[in-house]
Amino acid sequence: MSDLVKKYWFLIGLLLVFIVTVADASETVSSIGRWLKMHRGPDAVIVLIFFFSGLILNARQIRSGVMDLKGIVAALIIIFLVAPVIGALFGAIPMDTGVIIGIFLVAVMPTTLSSGVVMTGAAGGNMAQALVITILANGLAVFTIPVVLSLLLNLVGGSTVVVIDKPAIMIKIGFYVLLPLCTGLAIKIYAESFMDRFVHGLQMLNQFLILAIVWMAMSQARDAILNSGALVGIIFLLVFSFHGILLAVAGIFTGFLKLGKGRRESVIFMGGQKTLPLSIILQVSLFPQYGLALVVCVLHHMIHLLMDGYLVGRLK
Repeated sequence: MSDLVKKYWFLIGLLLVFIVTVADASETVSSIGRWLKMHRGPDAVIVLIFFFSGLILNARQIRSGVMDLKGIVAALIIIFLVAPVIGALFGAIPMDTGVIIGIFLVAVMPTTLSSGVVMTGAAGGNMAQALVITILANGLAVFTIPVVLSLLLNLVGGSTVVVIDKPAIMIKIGFYVLLPLCTGLAIKIYAESFMDRFVHGLQMLNQFLILAIVWMAMSQARDAILNSGALVGIIFLLVFSFHGILLAVAGIFTGFLKLGKGRRESVIFMGGQKTLPLSIILQVSLFPQYGLALVVCVLHHMIHLLMDGYLVGRLK
C-alpha cells in the first residue's frame, strides 16, 4: 500500500484538496484560499513553480536532445496544431460556457515540465528529446496561447462575449513562465553539480506548490462546483476523450514517420500532456466567473496522468 501511495501521492493530494475545499461547510478553507488569490497568491506560486522547474531540468540532456528533429517537430505540431483543432471540435458540442472555456484552456497549453519527461524515460524513450520539447513548447507558448485562445473563444456562441488582451497575456506568460524558467535553467547550467543535490526536494516542493495553486483556484470556484451536479461526470468523459484522441493522433504520427521504440515515446507523452499551473493561472486571471473551467483543467490533469501511467507499462 505504501508503494501505491508513493506512486500516486500527487493524485491523492489533488483529490484531498478538491474534497476538503468543497466539503468544508464552514467555508474556512475556501475563504483563506480566496484571500490569498485576491492578494496575488497564484502569481507568486506560478513564478516559483517555473523557477524551480528550471533548476530541475538537466542541462546536459537538453544539449544532447536536439538530434532527432523529426520527433521534435511532430510533438510540437501535436501540441500547437492538433490539440487546438480537437479543442475546437469539442467546442462545437452544446455545453456550458465554462466547460467549453476549460477545454480551450487545456487545448492551448504547452506540454508539462516534469511528468512527461519522467514517463518518457520510464517507457524507454529519449528523455533528452523530451526535455528539448518541453523547453521549446513552453517558450513558444508565450506567443501561441494569446492568438490561438482568442481564435477558439470566437467559437463560443450565445450572448456570452469573452475578450482577451493578447499583448497583456504575452507579457504575463513571459514574466510568470518564461523568465523564471530561463532564470532557473541558467543557474542550473552554471551550478549544475551543486543544484543536482536538491533535484528531488525541488520536485516535491513543486508538486506541493501546484496543489497550493489548485487550492486557491478551487476556493474561488467552490460555488460553481457545488452547483454543477451531473456536469462533473460529463466533464470526466470529455477530458478522457480529449486526451485519448491526442494519444491516438500521436500514435498515428509516430507510425507514419516510422519513429520506432526509443523515439516514439517522447512524441506520444510530450505531445499529449498539458501543463496544469499555467492553465490555472489563466483561468484565475481571465475567467474567474467560469468556475467550471477550473474543474476541466484539474480533471484533465488527473486523468491524463492515470491514462499515461497505464500507457507507460504498455509501451515498456
